[in-house]
Amino acid sequence: MNDPYARFQSARLVLALRQAGVMDHRVMEALEKTPREPFVPRPFAESAWDDIELPIDCGQNLTRPVVVGSMIQALDPRRENTVLEIGSGSGYSAAVLSRLARRVYSIDRFRTLVSKARSALDQLGIERVEVRHADGLAGWPEAAPFDRLLLMGSVDVLPEALAAQVAPGGVVVAPIDGEDGQMVMRMEKAADGTWSQTPVMPSDFTPLQPGVAREL
Repeated sequence: MNDPYARFQSARLVLALRQAGVMDHRVMEALEKTPREPFVPRPFAESAWDDIELPIDCGQNLTRPVVVGSMIQALDPRRENTVLEIGSGSGYSAAVLSRLARRVYSIDRFRTLVSKARSALDQLGIERVEVRHADGLAGWPEAAPFDRLLLMGSVDVLPEALAAQVAPGGVVVAPIDGEDGQMVMRMEKAADGTWSQTPVMPSDFTPLQPGVAREL
């Protein structure tokens, strides 16, 4: 990153991450070193490093980098881990995760998003990520079990199909809709299959939808 403006932008992002409580140096470094431009539609290129949501195809949004950082910090991915992400979107979160985990499997219901995410990942030479056009709520059974599971959309409860694909000792980070609003929760699966959970932060993700989109 030799461009002085790019260095300024990344430094500003690191400051925003710290102010939001993201102190894990591995997560901060992964976000700092992952260019956001390939994942941002061209009209919004100048805002690529800003801590704001940006519109992408299929009526979806690129999640704020500070929210991505907070969720990944809660997920605590390790180099030996395999990660399943539900809701690829632009592919940005998967790109960040690829710097922290051994392998990332990412699913989206929109064919257009999957295609563009693959292109952006290829542009950056990222090889640790596989992206699939499928029903994310069904998971990726043939690649299970996963050490980490990240949902980039909300659910009322963690679907049984996904819970079953998490290894004992595994961690799930997901926005959960409740009577008092939505909260990102960190859930850990014990060896006996029981779960413990800890709130991470309030959130406003759109709900994950079953199936695949027919036209997009």
